Amino acid sequence: MNSNEVLILTGMSGAGRSTVAHALEDLGWYVVDNLPPSLLLDLVRKGAQTKSLAIVVDVRGGKFFDDLTEALQLLRESAENVRLLFLDASDQALVQRFESTRRPHPLQGTDRILDGITREREKLEELRAQADVVIDTSNLNVHQLEKRTGEIFAAGMTQAVRINVLSFGYKYGIPVDADLVLDCRFIPNPHWIPELRPLTGLSDEVSDVVLTSDGVSTFVSSYVSLLGQMLPGYLREGKKYLTVAIGCTGGKHRSVSVAREIVRQLNNSKSEVEISAHATHRDVGRE
Repeated sequence: MNSNEVLILTGMSGAGRSTVAHALEDLGWYVVDNLPPSLLLDLVRKGAQTKSLAIVVDVRGGKFFDDLTEALQLLRESAENVRLLFLDASDQALVQRFESTRRPHPLQGTDRILDGITREREKLEELRAQADVVIDTSNLNVHQLEKRTGEIFAAGMTQAVRINVLSFGYKYGIPVDADLVLDCRFIPNPHWIPELRPLTGLSDEVSDVVLTSDGVSTFVSSYVSLLGQMLPGYLREGKKYLTVAIGCTGGKHRSVSVAREIVRQLNNSKSEVEISAHATHRDVGRE
């Protein structure tokens, strides 16, 4: 079968599938919405000349959705470059979104919105575990989600490993879509330096203090070296997108500085595989 890119887009209702589907269309992907899983293989065969094909499948398909796991397995066996993207969000974020649109959850029935979300989460648990890429949209607005989609899929899923180095604050919770988590709270906190407190790790003044603290330079370069050793294995296993979460207390100073430096070193590193790294700062501005 053809070796073109095939992306199965699924996830929690209200997590942003429509936004991602529209963003993919803008990037040149051919998007098919709400296709019965039993037709996946036929569509991929007929779309042999389509460079990048994205197929949206979700619980709106009712009983047809139950066939997705089996259909996905058949598709992976028959085609190359098949990826599964799962969009997730916290229960609180999903409830707020359904309430704001005044629409019922597809699995809600006569119960509460939260009951529908719980049923869907249980239904999708196995599928989420199989995902090649998971995006947590809890703290993303529409424009941020479009940007994240572009960062991952702008050039299709080539042989490069795309790495999102995500800074965050532990006080706001660990990102649920993180593949790897690194703790920077051992580094002296610029928060206690009055002139640096109002700044963030995006400023050179803060970054200079953080990155010149004892042991930090060795720590960062060692971690980048470790990632370099892991990436060929990830690529062999078909994982081409990686989220590395870098945390400090508030996600404002240390994690931001370290994330930026990791991205710089990754993009300048000599590795067996092509690397495309970028930084996202989840909690900057929340204080």
